[in-house]
Amino acid sequence: MADEVIFEFLHMEIVEYIHREASKEDKDQCISKLEALGFRVGQSLIERFTRECSRFKDELDTMKFVCKDLWNLVYKKQIDNLRTNHQGVYVLQDNKFKFLVQMSTGKQYMESAPKYLAFPCGMIRGALSNLGINCIVTAEVSAMPACKFQIQIQRT
Repeated sequence: MADEVIFEFLHMEIVEYIHREASKEDKDQCISKLEALGFRVGQSLIERFTRECSRFKDELDTMKFVCKDLWNLVYKKQIDNLRTNHQGVYVLQDNKFKFLVQMSTGKQYMESAPKYLAFPCGMIRGALSNLGINCIVTAEVSAMPACKFQIQIQRT
C-alpha cells in the first residue's frame, strides 16, 4: 500500500515540477517531456517484466498482456475494457484511473487532466515499442476519473 502512495505522489510531483520549471515553455513541450519520461519507464519496465516470458503470438495477445499484467504491475488493477477495430486501433478504458481519482470529479479539473495522462501514454508507448509495436498513444477524459487510452498502431 505504501509503495502505491509513494508512486502517486512521485508522479504528481514530477508533473508539477516540469510545469513549474517550464514557465517560459508552452504546454505542449511540458507534455512532450512527460511523455518521453514515461516512454523510457515503459521500456525499462517491460524489459524487466518480460525477461522470462515467451513471445506473444500476435498483436492482440500483446495488448491483452498490457491490459492485464503490465497494468496490474503498475496500477494494481487490470484495465476495465479493451476494444479493437481489428485494423490497428485499440482502446483501453480505465474507469477509475489512479492518477485521476484523487482529483475532484468536477468539470473545473477537466482541463488539467491531460498533463497527468502524458506519462502513462508514454509508458504504454515505450512498453509496446520494446515489444516491437510502434504506435501513437493518446488519452481522453470524458468524465473523471475514467479515461480512455487510444493506441494507433503504425504499420510500415
